[in-house]
Amino acid sequence: MLQQDSNDDTEDVSLFDAEEETTNRPKKSKIRHPVASFFHLFFRVSAVVVYLLCELFSSSFIACMVTIILLLSCDFWAVKNVTGRLMVGLRWWNHVDEDGKSHWVFESRKASAQESKTVSEAESRIFWLGLIACPVLWVIFAFSALFSFRVKWLAVVIMGVVLQGANLYGYIRCKVGSRKNLTNMATSYLGKQFLRQSAGDEQTS
Repeated sequence: MLQQDSNDDTEDVSLFDAEEETTNRPKKSKIRHPVASFFHLFFRVSAVVVYLLCELFSSSFIACMVTIILLLSCDFWAVKNVTGRLMVGLRWWNHVDEDGKSHWVFESRKASAQESKTVSEAESRIFWLGLIACPVLWVIFAFSALFSFRVKWLAVVIMGVVLQGANLYGYIRCKVGSRKNLTNMATSYLGKQFLRQSAGDEQTS
């Protein structure tokens, strides 16, 4: 699983300089990134379907395992690097500083007035539904494989839990971290105003 450094940062920044040009269209439910939305669900749903049906169409466990792991790996990369940025404006990543310390960074797109006009509620629902539902299914598969003594499948389902659970954790941190930053900023601002007011009252008295 992911190990998070105590000095990790949650940054509220614009993602990539080559972000798509936004328009002045009002906020709609239409899907603005159909290809990204398709692949957000395609790899993870395909991995689940292959896991459920592979024994009906193939007697080779190795072939089934490799196919599922490839689909899970493609899903992990696509969701982490592409669909999260395009569909909900979130991204998480890791970098190593000059001292060799690993830092996990959780980014969210700046919520400018122009950006908010292009947010698609349909894409957001698709993104979060797929992100949450599939890891839950893999957890169910893990318990099912354990209690039915299908030991050979445990490695596969654990891989599904780890890869899809990592993306779920990362994007939740992006959302929660961004809100936490806003709360800290508001608290800091109110604290400064309170101190200035107290100092002003002492001077007048």
